[in-house]
Amino acid sequence: MKNIFLVASAAAGLCLMTVLGAAAESGVRPVARTEAESKVMSVCQNCHGLQGDSISPIFPRLNGQQPDYIVAQLKSLRIHKRKDTHAQYMGGIARELKDTMISGLAKYFAGQKPTRPQTGGALAAEGEKIFMNGVPAEGIAACQACHGKFGEGARSVPRIAGQHAAYFRMAMGAFRSTLREDQTMHGVTKNMTDREIEALASFLAND
Repeated sequence: MKNIFLVASAAAGLCLMTVLGAAAESGVRPVARTEAESKVMSVCQNCHGLQGDSISPIFPRLNGQQPDYIVAQLKSLRIHKRKDTHAQYMGGIARELKDTMISGLAKYFAGQKPTRPQTGGALAAEGEKIFMNGVPAEGIAACQACHGKFGEGARSVPRIAGQHAAYFRMAMGAFRSTLREDQTMHGVTKNMTDREIEALASFLAND
């Protein structure tokens, strides 16, 4: 895995040198990058993609994500508050980030075009009902009450529409088991069956 990251970083660096070289030859002055954009190119894109639209289904999409949510999660990872999958690796990265960098990264990824939900999975119709109405008999609240009618999120509540199905299932399982601590989300997921989580993924995700 480390070798893959090194190769990706080297490729990104070579690409950047090529672009800068071409700009110099043409007399066009290259556009200055912010520190956050440079961090994205050198680190973040290895897992999350240059625009935050990650290719790997186990890494979350960050494109179009709510900036307040990104800030909150990076700060949580920085102090090792999160214990779920990838938290140890991300904790090592976030530990080096200052508040200004975290804000810059959040602004950058929030400004990228979000991935639209696929909404065409086998259990999409069932998932839409859970998303819109919940399952009152099981104590499951409607997702749209917090995440918005279109799953777009708001402020510290994340966008969930268009996320990778595999990552969505993994996150929901972590909330259900309390591996990932969040009182509200644990309350919503604790009675959810695997089928209900799959149904939500079928409606919300895009792979």
